[in-house]
Amino acid sequence: MTSAPSVASAERDRHGTGKRELLTIDLALQGGGAHGAFTWGVLDRILEEDWLEINAISGTSAGAMNAAVLASGYAKGGREGARQALELFWRKVSDAARFSPFQRSPLDVLLGRWTLDNSPLFVTMDMMSRLVSPYSLNPGGSNPLTDILSEVIDFGSLATGPIQLFVTATNVRTGRGRVFRNAEITPDALLASACLPTLFQAVEIDGDGYWDGGYSGNPTMTPLIRDSHALDTILVQINPVERPGTPRTARDILNRLNEVSFNAVLLKELRMMAMLQQQANPKSGECERWAKMRIHRVTSAAMADLGYSSKLNAEWEFLTMLHDEGRHSAEAFYREHKDDLGKRSTLDLDELTEGV
Repeated sequence: MTSAPSVASAERDRHGTGKRELLTIDLALQGGGAHGAFTWGVLDRILEEDWLEINAISGTSAGAMNAAVLASGYAKGGREGARQALELFWRKVSDAARFSPFQRSPLDVLLGRWTLDNSPLFVTMDMMSRLVSPYSLNPGGSNPLTDILSEVIDFGSLATGPIQLFVTATNVRTGRGRVFRNAEITPDALLASACLPTLFQAVEIDGDGYWDGGYSGNPTMTPLIRDSHALDTILVQINPVERPGTPRTARDILNRLNEVSFNAVLLKELRMMAMLQQQANPKSGECERWAKMRIHRVTSAAMADLGYSSKLNAEWEFLTMLHDEGRHSAEAFYREHKDDLGKRSTLDLDELTEGV
């Protein structure tokens, strides 16, 4: 693993504003299906900042795949290798989706809507998934992402690379999260982290079945506190914490239920962090780490305008739109908070976790 950088190390800011001391950061990446292309854009922008050195990444579902692709590409080709690997991954996802039965309806295409809600095959699948087990709908357990992950990620380089990875999946038997680290990460571990139980069969690893890691940590923050020397963590949040109004349709209710459940564990971890920062003795072991952590967040209000079905929309035009939104959001964060990084938190944990 990488060693702590010298304080004297410096790189020139990309905007030409002078020298910046090298700062080691961690990343926490949420899952969200095709919405993970937003995170791709955020990472693409972060990798342009030579003074920000990524030490560790915790990721779940699509966040785990982004993390593994980035770390593998970085191990083989540095920052540019990571950026190229991320683009290749999402392009392959889009290419595979050309043969998917889940496509936007002609009306949605005409009106420029990204939803699949009016696609007859999606509506049928959505209804069937609530009534029929994926063991019946997909008895072979096939997943098109298996080949893509094997093609894009060099798992040998990932195991020995400089970026620490923490990938969360939920053990079906125990209900607890399992965190896979670099040498343990395989295509199956990444598929397990993204395994929605209504759509896919549980992924078997070491004799246990695993479902989506979002049920137990989206993403898991604790390994970043315990196992990384970085004190700044940037959270890339896809799932909206708040939505106006109360959902009325069955699909909207299920979408909001998933958002709430997939945010719940993260909010509890952040709440615990806020409490420990207020009460911890900064001179006592792990408590010192909790007390000193600086948390930041990149998100976009535009994500709240996207419904559940668009998480299955892998059209290249949609993915690149999300990528551009991610870059824009990361750029806005950077312009507002570049002088805060390494000095203070920019995410108000008390406000975010009020009532948790």
